[in-house]
Amino acid sequence: MAAEIAEQPDVLAGLVRARSDIAEVGARIAQRPPRFALLAARGSSDHAAVYAKYLVEVLLGLPTGLVSPSTTTLYGAEQDLTDVLLISVSQSGGSYDLLEVTQAARSRGALTVAVTNTPSSPLTEAAELAVDIRAGTERAVAATKTYSATLLALYLLVDAIRGGKAEHVSDIGELAERTLTDSAEGVEQAVSRCRFAERILTTARGYSYATALEASLKLAETSYLPTRAYSGADLLHGPVAAVDATTAVLGLASAGKGGAAMSDVFDTVTRSGADLLCVGSAAHTVSSAALAVPVPETAEEVAPVLEVLPIQRLALGLALARGLDPDAPRGLRKVTRTR
Repeated sequence: MAAEIAEQPDVLAGLVRARSDIAEVGARIAQRPPRFALLAARGSSDHAAVYAKYLVEVLLGLPTGLVSPSTTTLYGAEQDLTDVLLISVSQSGGSYDLLEVTQAARSRGALTVAVTNTPSSPLTEAAELAVDIRAGTERAVAATKTYSATLLALYLLVDAIRGGKAEHVSDIGELAERTLTDSAEGVEQAVSRCRFAERILTTARGYSYATALEASLKLAETSYLPTRAYSGADLLHGPVAAVDATTAVLGLASAGKGGAAMSDVFDTVTRSGADLLCVGSAAHTVSSAALAVPVPETAEEVAPVLEVLPIQRLALGLALARGLDPDAPRGLRKVTRTR
């Protein structure tokens, strides 16, 4: 896991250099403008799909939804998907349910796109178009480089559909290297603060909500910590009542509208006694945070690609500090085959 976290600057830089293939897929989608978009995914890829949902809705102005695979695989629902864009996201491309959803959607009129790390996968074969995230073989069960590469690939795809030139990610490899270097001390301090935590809550708004979801999963699967992710808005609608001095809160605070909207959330959880750790390019501006972990500032829609990096290191560090092996989490396999 440590080695694959460290590979990410090179992986991300390489993906940008190879963006012409993704740009071609984006151009083909633009030639067949969809009336709305759907995203199908599981696990970490589902969090990447949440990120893509924000990208499509904000940057393309299209209504977008997350597919419930069981409506197809268990209930046999037959929707009219004429002129719909379906993007199926799977690092392995081997999930049975996503394969079935993609095949069914294509037969019902959808333009289907597979976003995977396995160009020869069944999912790639089933979809009309395909995007290779080019992360290389990932051996750790906990997804790290495949997750960040999926985020970047989805950004490059959406940017290409709108006719963009990827200018906001031209130096993403260098920024990722800076992120890992500059956040190292903060992550070490965060491990010391959180190693005895009984539960951790993660929260964010906007694009960064996907990072809160991924952070919750990473901490649960590597350190076996009870974790829960909330949108900052949803957190204030009731769950904040359960926050107290026994709760550690990991909040995302990157520059932009989503981070700015978290101000009341951060004030509320700290008044409740929670220990607040903030990660992001605007983390240093959160006066109520007990610890801020810096991330270089980028366009807001790109921030999740970088802000997840110190969180991956936090998950790794906490697992080791708690005497666990993050490369062999109990009960998990690299590819989960559900239907």
